[in-house]
Amino acid sequence: MRKLSALTLIKSISGFRGTIGGRPGDNLTPIDAVQFAAAFGTWILKKGLPARMVLGRDARLSGTMISHLVGQTLVGLGFEVVDLGLSTTPTVELAVVNENASGGIILTASHNPGEWNALKLLNAKGEFISAADGQEVLELVDQADFTFAPIDQLGAVVEAHDYIQWHIDQILKMPLVDLEAIKAAQLSVAVDAVNSSGGIAVPALLKALGVATVHELYCTPDGRFPHNPEPLAEHLTEIASVVVEKKAHLGIVVDPDVDRLALVNEDGTMFGEEYTLVAVADYVLSRTPGNTVSNLSSTRALRDVTRQHGMNYTASAVGEVNVVVAMKATNAVIGGEGNGGIIYPESHYGRDALIGIALFLSHYARKKMTMTQLKASYPAYAMSKNKITLSEGMDVDGLLSKVAKAFENEEINLVDGVKIDFAQGWVHLRKSNTEPIIRIYAEASDEGEANALAKLVMDKIHSFVS
Repeated sequence: MRKLSALTLIKSISGFRGTIGGRPGDNLTPIDAVQFAAAFGTWILKKGLPARMVLGRDARLSGTMISHLVGQTLVGLGFEVVDLGLSTTPTVELAVVNENASGGIILTASHNPGEWNALKLLNAKGEFISAADGQEVLELVDQADFTFAPIDQLGAVVEAHDYIQWHIDQILKMPLVDLEAIKAAQLSVAVDAVNSSGGIAVPALLKALGVATVHELYCTPDGRFPHNPEPLAEHLTEIASVVVEKKAHLGIVVDPDVDRLALVNEDGTMFGEEYTLVAVADYVLSRTPGNTVSNLSSTRALRDVTRQHGMNYTASAVGEVNVVVAMKATNAVIGGEGNGGIIYPESHYGRDALIGIALFLSHYARKKMTMTQLKASYPAYAMSKNKITLSEGMDVDGLLSKVAKAFENEEINLVDGVKIDFAQGWVHLRKSNTEPIIRIYAEASDEGEANALAKLVMDKIHSFVS
């Protein structure tokens, strides 16, 4: 497929993401950061809400610069800004509610490489803003209709840098977090926090939970990512070696903003991002029966485990906002996304690797199995995750329509992109909201079959664009 230069500034309903440097409007420059912050602040003021905002960031190198720009822009609009400094996405979400703020901004490009950064936008509930709200903010960006405060009505920045510990304290109070079982298990755990905020949060959480030994790998929050920060197996060879070398019970990996959780087995193999949610859901359902939700790109294993507990499973469109809407509609007690995102409503409606760690370790300690034995106890599926970089100006919707037409004899779901259900598995194609790519996920009973299904569909795509 002919590849043109990739888009590097993405304005979407889920926030604003781009690479640092370059020209305004093409990349995430200081001017763009100021415009986006001004638009979101203006949107809150137009709603008649109090001028109070929570701000936090991950450790990436551009974080301090973008934080100052965003914070002072909000001050210029008259906001009191509660600045958490280095933090995690779930911590900021919780802080919005605890601070009675009208919204929040998280400065993180999540799993993207270090040259990227983003502004993620939260409402007063500490949840990502809806599609409709996001569209209103986008319109304000385009209009650039901002009215800044006069000198006697400027806002101020208030620092609140103890929120990660506060977050940990809230987790320790959760009824399903079994501190006695974790402490009794005398666990040895390795951690890879990719030199971001998780380097502060995860070791502190593990020690508070009573984990006996913590082996820290890349836990210095200086933003110098030692490997691709997306917690996929091909990026986690070092922690896999550490787990085996140290004879640890398991390894824990988080992404830069600590909303995704991946686990490593005692033999250095991957537990699988998809199965993080499956295992945590199994534990939660065993203690508090209820429904579950994950997105269309997540493993069928959650559906199977939910039904084993006699409960109902729902698949939503991809995106945390969509999962949360479905969870509220079905009164789900646990949900999330197959990328290692755990949403536990007892805590809050947001992906949270920290609560995921606490619940998983409670489950693991009570089961008294090895990681490989625990993984083997769940329905066996294998997933193939691929992506195709978009060429500039490509008609993605038209391309997806061609794919749907090509496989019209199979079961087709168009709720979110195109999902094709074959007899032996499924393939889901959708345009990413965070990168200039089409994501292509496939699942079947084994890796070879999943790869074959993905290749079948990818070959068809290449035939349309070559």
